[in-house]
Amino acid sequence: MNLEVQTYNNSQSTEFQLICNKLAEQINLHLTEAENKIWHAHPVWFLDGNPIVGYSKQKKGIRLMFWSGKSFDEDKLNVLGDKFQDASIFYNSINEIDSTDLKIWLQKAKEIQWDYKNIVKRKGVLERLK
Repeated sequence: MNLEVQTYNNSQSTEFQLICNKLAEQINLHLTEAENKIWHAHPVWFLDGNPIVGYSKQKKGIRLMFWSGKSFDEDKLNVLGDKFQDASIFYNSINEIDSTDLKIWLQKAKEIQWDYKNIVKRKGVLERLK
């Protein structure tokens, strides 16, 4: 695991550390080709420079966010972005993480992508990648 990501995870409370470590482990397992780093102060994984998935500590818990998650059509990814195609789920216990769901979502994250990498060049307009 990326040292910066491990440092981020280690900075969390005990239960949130467990959640972050489990998420990172599963993301790394299913997105082996992805680059991961700290981006905008939290761990994010990228495919070809496009942000795919990341997590962050927020008031409601650890938020797992998929940049293109609205297009996954998954009921549990029910925290939807207003402006873009992101969708999230919050975790407050490691027991809430369903590895089967996570594997499905990570597969969809590879297959269904919106082009965030070029959003500035397109003046805020998102296009779906094929």
